[in-house]
Amino acid sequence: MNTLLNNSDLFITGFRNTLILFGVAGIFALILGTIVATLRVSPIPAMRAAATLYINVVRNTPLTLVLFFFALGYPKLGLVEIDFMTAATVGLSLYTATYVAEAVRSGINTVPVGQAEAARAIGLPFTQTLTLVILPQAFRAVIPPMFSVFIALLKNTTVAAGFSVAEAGAIRSNLSERGEPAMAGLLWVALIFVLLVFILSFVQRKLEKKWKVAR
Repeated sequence: MNTLLNNSDLFITGFRNTLILFGVAGIFALILGTIVATLRVSPIPAMRAAATLYINVVRNTPLTLVLFFFALGYPKLGLVEIDFMTAATVGLSLYTATYVAEAVRSGINTVPVGQAEAARAIGLPFTQTLTLVILPQAFRAVIPPMFSVFIALLKNTTVAAGFSVAEAGAIRSNLSERGEPAMAGLLWVALIFVLLVFILSFVQRKLEKKWKVAR
């Protein structure tokens, strides 16, 4: 307990940045992943091919390499300068979006084909059929796998510590510099992560219960 109390500034800063990374990357990954999933089921072959290529390339690349690119390769492109925190957020968003896309696509596949045919029969175009009829049902069907993706994202934020982002994964090295017991610090970090995952699991169960009744 002394390790936690005596270094509360490190823990507060670390987990504050972890939650910022998780929240911002989660929102962008959800938006981008949904867009990519809709491209995957688009009637236009070129869009399906582009979405498939993006998913296969990024998902099969280790997250560490993705973050390495934004930390070391991106600055050499001569584009807009971004700090390490922003670079880590972009990398995590692009990486997690591929898993979100596959989860949403699996949800789309659970919607009976007859509903899409009925929507087209009453004159709805593809976009409205997707956004008004299919996607709302798809999201209800993929709550457990979607939350698994976000739990993985929460834990993946610790990789950003290797790229000078002062989040929870960097607490251990900062404790070592202060001469504090690193093992005790790691146990506290692990315990707080367990609590955060427990909160996400609680929200997942609430949403599952709510939308099960709504069906």
